[in-house]
Formats: sequence, structure tokens, C-alpha cells
Amino acid sequence: MLHFALNRKVAGTFLAAAFLCSCGIRLPDVPAPTHSHGEQKTSISKQGQDPDLLVWLIADDFHTGMVFDYAWLTESGFIPPAGFGHPKFVTLSWGDKTAYVEKGLHTPWKFFRAIFTPTPSVMELIPANWSVAEVCPHQRIWRKLVPRERGHDLAAFLNDCSRMGPDGKPQIVGTSSWGGGVLLESRHVYFAPRMCNTWTSQAIESLGGQINPWLAITANGVIRQAEKPPNEFEQIWWGNGEKP
Repeated sequence: MLHFALNRKVAGTFLAAAFLCSCGIRLPDVPAPTHSHGEQKTSISKQGQDPDLLVWLIADDFHTGMVFDYAWLTESGFIPPAGFGHPKFVTLSWGDKTAYVEKGLHTPWKFFRAIFTPTPSVMELIPANWSVAEVCPHQRIWRKLVPRERGHDLAAFLNDCSRMGPDGKPQIVGTSSWGGGVLLESRHVYFAPRMCNTWTSQAIESLGGQINPWLAITANGVIRQAEKPPNEFEQIWWGNGEKP
């Protein structure tokens, strides 16, 4: 009984610490956007380039991520890891390092530690050369057109997430959970409620969107806001190719 009471006390201490940490739900020190909300600019692009590009939001029941045109990211200033290649698209998400590296949280302690204490994190970067629905058929998928120049703010946000090595490139710490990609060491810590969906929310904000992070802790919380103005993401895939 005493052991149970002590465990409850320890758990309560961790929960209190997590609550205090949650005041910093956003990833810190994100570069200031070069575009303000609602600002309209004339898209400037090179000859033959579209002024607007599609971006995609993908989600399962718990986890969200984003898909981007890779050439657009690199021309906008995104720094890829050494030897990554030149795919058509890249899928990105962010989360607890142990969960990604070990492909899951396989013990109660690892799960507890990931959720309730600050832990190291990674950003997952996966190449793709087919349509987004073909690459992610089991995910729900939304899309949105964004101005090409928004890529600079997006690239700055993504670069800021990574811990750079001596070569000035992101450090690879493992292989992706699927798709032959890589895990990039992040300089941010992970804990509840600063989880994968916080990263997705801030990626959307870097594209000019508006997200309340406290209402976007869950995947569905992100989606509800992404579908509404001014974000207006359009659902194009319902998972397994079927609408509800």
C-alpha cells in the first residue's frame, strides 16, 4: 500500500512538472515570419514556375505530418542532410526520439517518460516520387495551395528544428519508420502537450495559417482548425481510398 502511495506521489510530481513545462507548448525560438497574417503579396517566380504550390496535411487517428514539394523546399533555403537525394516530394513529421528510433514505445516506462517528461526529439524526413495518396494510402489527406514565397518561412522553420553538425547539415540519427527516409536530430524537447501535432500546427503557421496550439493537441484538433478559414485545407483522401 505504501509502495502504491509512493508511486502515486511520484506520478503526481511528474504530472505537475509536465503541466509547468506545458506553458511552453510551442517549439521555442522559431524564426519570425517574413509575411504577416493576412498580408497579400504578388507571387514572384522564375519562368515556367507556378506562383502557387500544393502542400498536404496527412493524419492517422493520433499523428499528423506534412508533405511538400522537395525542389520548392530546397530552393526556398531548406538544408537537407548529406546524401539525401532529390525526390519529388518529402513527408515530414516530428516526435519523441525513442519512439521513432525504436519504432515504438515498447515499455510502460518509455511511454511514461516520453509523455510526461522532456525527452529528445527527431524530425522524420521521408522521400517520395509518386502521388501523395499513393505514398500514404492509409492516411487521411488534405491539401492547400500556398504562395511560392511562403517556402522561405517554411524552410526557416524546418531548419530551426534540426541540430546541425560540423558540416552545417542536419545530423542523421536513424532510419525513418517507413519509406526509406531518415531521422534528423531535433534541438527541441518533446513532452505532453508539446507533441507531433504542435509541430504540424507551427508548420501550417509558417505557411500563413492560424492555429491555436491548445486546441490542436490531438490530430483531429489540428484538422478541425486546418479545414476552417483562413487555413481552408481541403480533404482529398479518406484513408484506404474510401469516403466515410
